[in-house]
Amino acid sequence: QVQLVESGGGLVQAGGSLRLSCAASGGTFSSYAMGWFRQAPAKERESVAAISWFGAATIYADSVKGRFTISRDNTKNTLYLQMNSLKPEDTAVYYCAARDGGLAFSRYEYDYWGRGTQVTVSS
Repeated sequence: QVQLVESGGGLVQAGGSLRLSCAASGGTFSSYAMGWFRQAPAKERESVAAISWFGAATIYADSVKGRFTISRDNTKNTLYLQMNSLKPEDTAVYYCAARDGGLAFSRYEYDYWGRGTQVTVSS
């Protein structure tokens, strides 16, 4: 079973950038499709981006296309989310998740979750 730990969150001004990381341990990282999700206060958790086993395929929410980039380094067992041109509406707790299986976008398809990292974007 894989364990996931997110890092890289923080407070940033609108228009700024952050890079989130998700370190995986306890499993074969390259055998998992991976995703980033976020949850703002009083809102449901939503899908942000997902990536296939070796990074050949990615999916993005419309709200982040062109601003966020998901990537992975299987040699380091690490997932990344580069976030540029941040907006106040990007403020949320960001979670990474792993899936036993192929690429998927719905949060219900994911099996293992980290504890999240807070991203706050000020206007």
